[in-house]
Amino acid sequence: MTTAPLRTGTAVLELLRAGRFAEIRDLFAPQLRPMVPVESLQAGWTAALDQYGPVASVGAPLSEPAGPGAVVVKLPVRFERGEQTVAISVTDAGVLTGLQLLPASAAQPTEPWEPPAYADPEQFDEQAVTVGDGPLAVPGTLSLPRLPREPRQPGAAPGPWPAVVLLTGSGPHDRDETIGRNKPFKDLAWGLASRGVAVLRFDKVTYTHPSQLATARDFTVADEYLPHAVAAVHLFQRHPAIDAARVFVLGHSLGGTVAPRVAAAEPRVAGLVVLAGGTQPLHWAAVRQVRHLASLDSAMAAASEATIEALTRQARMIDSPGLSPSTPPSELPFGVPASYWLDLRGYDPVATAAALGKPMLLLQGGRDYQVTVADDLAGWKAGLAGRSGVTIRVYDADNHLFFPGTGPSSPAEYEPAQHLDPAVVADVASWLASTLPAPGADGLG
Repeated sequence: MTTAPLRTGTAVLELLRAGRFAEIRDLFAPQLRPMVPVESLQAGWTAALDQYGPVASVGAPLSEPAGPGAVVVKLPVRFERGEQTVAISVTDAGVLTGLQLLPASAAQPTEPWEPPAYADPEQFDEQAVTVGDGPLAVPGTLSLPRLPREPRQPGAAPGPWPAVVLLTGSGPHDRDETIGRNKPFKDLAWGLASRGVAVLRFDKVTYTHPSQLATARDFTVADEYLPHAVAAVHLFQRHPAIDAARVFVLGHSLGGTVAPRVAAAEPRVAGLVVLAGGTQPLHWAAVRQVRHLASLDSAMAAASEATIEALTRQARMIDSPGLSPSTPPSELPFGVPASYWLDLRGYDPVATAAALGKPMLLLQGGRDYQVTVADDLAGWKAGLAGRSGVTIRVYDADNHLFFPGTGPSSPAEYEPAQHLDPAVVADVASWLASTLPAPGADGLG
């Protein structure tokens, strides 16, 4: 790793202690600066000092990879009345992309991922695969069950298995959807493969090829998901151990929103599983999320208004008839190009799902603040009302990652090591194993 991220991380903490918040703002990537007003930075640090007291000492920094070209620098800080971790997300070039205050435990080295209790590595094998072709191909992992689902004649091959392709949420995720110390998609893949379901998960193109896409002004949601999702479906349909008529697509968060579009592009997809798929427009969901986080801390509420106003202004631009491919990314949320927002604005996930006529399993966490029961699941329910083959389940204790908990959900609860709710894994496995292909589906690859 280069020294630039470490220098940036330690510099940010010194600037916080010196009250030089405008300089911190200027270290952020240009497209992110409107989202981090000086007032919000100052209010956040002041709230920390009010709660914990002055800084007494700073420990040795810890750096961890956060995807290609990105690092999280974690600095353990001892205040007079407690310990916390200042976490600074930085590119290899030293450009700031995130700043958080986390529990003290976050400064400890990340422990190796441990399998959940519901996963049995003796029940499946894994192999590396390549998804897609050409310069934007991505690596993936195929988890294939070993044992037959029912007694067979000696020497008979196991399977054929139902199969599911996993689609991660927004942002440059790896195939495990790694978040902090946790790997919810690895939990899910191992849990399903232990129950007789083949699983294919893969790194997103934005994770594997960030430099090639960094300057792509015409990049769209379709570019982000469809080519590799369809290629993964085809890979399964050609596999001799897979029941080609029972290849499903499972998407989480934005992956769940996009899942109906994948099935529309590849009609031989047998059905969909949507985990916390949003139906509210993404730009307005972002505004709602920031409001929720501000509501959790009264000391931050007023200062967050500047961030909320900036994001609201950018969201209105997406809805504006004046939005065009030439609209500067700096005027749009998170600096994402206009082509992406134009594509997403023209896509209706619920109407697309309703037109498919395929079985669907919709799962939602009751404590999820990123995709909510009221704002998003309500959209699925309204648009799919009366349609057969649609199953909806809500897990009251679960957050956006389907980790069980209590109280209002926040990003801090994603940090401790934990696993996907076992009830979710069991329900998905049961539904996939019992759902039959639509009449007339031949599954031929």
